[in-house]
Parts: sequence; C-alpha cells; structure tokens
Amino acid sequence: MIDKRALRARMRAIRDAHGPGLLPVARPFLDRLLPGQIVAAYRPLGAEADPALWVEAALHAGAMIALPHVVDRASPIRFLRWSDGQDLSIGAFGLHQPDAHAPECVPDIILTPLVGFDRRGNRLGQGAGHYDRAFAAHRDAWRVGIAWSVQEVVELKPDDWDVPLHAIATESEWITP
Repeated sequence: MIDKRALRARMRAIRDAHGPGLLPVARPFLDRLLPGQIVAAYRPLGAEADPALWVEAALHAGAMIALPHVVDRASPIRFLRWSDGQDLSIGAFGLHQPDAHAPECVPDIILTPLVGFDRRGNRLGQGAGHYDRAFAAHRDAWRVGIAWSVQEVVELKPDDWDVPLHAIATESEWITP
C-alpha cells in the first residue's frame, strides 16, 4: 500500500529541487487546438511546471482561457473565464485566480499541475480531490497533466474515484497512456 501523504512530500521535494520554469508546448496540444475552445489552465505555485506558453498558444489559436477558482478544500473547482492581462486575486491555497464573479466555463481541455504521475495516466495531486471532482464533472474534457520528468514514478495505485489523464507533458516528452 502506498502512503500517499509520504509520497506527496517526497515528490514535492523532488519537484522543488528541480525548480520552476516554463514548459515547452507539445505538438499534440497545438494540433488539438480550435478557435472557440475553452482551455482550462492554471498559474503555477512554487516549482510547478508553468503552462504560460501553452496559454499563449491557445490564445493565438483563438481559444478562450479559464482558470481554476477554489473557495476551500470541500468545494469543487469552478473554471472561470480569464483574459490575458486581467488581474488575478490570491485565493485559497495561494492560488492566483479570477474574480469569483467571472463567467463560469465548461472546459474542452484541462491542463492540470501534477505532484507525480505514472505512464498509465494516473496522477498524484495535492490531495484535496479538486481535479478528481473536476474530471468527473467534465468527462468529455481532454485531460493533460503538466509536470517535470523528475516527477514520474513507476506506478501509482488509483483510488476508485480517480479519473486517469489522457496525456502527460514534460519538458522532454509527450506521454500517451
């Protein structure tokens, strides 16, 4: 049995030692973009891989951007519309998020930060279940994990409520489970 709390701590330390940076945009993401799509991205915290270049590519393709808005541990993520340059506030867990009154969106693509991942599409998140619930609520969305290659683990045991990723992007490869 994997102790997820201990694994999270270890993987956060590995990610933090790697340090922050921009993740290069993967070709399969560019090929999937269409005008009018809604791409849910995020603003990185600490050493999370930064998807800013992905957001720029999505905007260039005519997509709209939504960012997560989180109130507390128990409430679900809401993906709220965000325009480039629009001010963000600091919300729960230190997240940079749109104003609570911004329009809510249904994402076509969800870019999600990872604490850890395996090649079968299983992900280790922060532990509050926000993205698990978002994936369950938006089953048709293309789910792409964003991480550094050092965050890969050999195997994660998913829980019954976990929804696997369709792909994982790192600085060195595109992984399709």
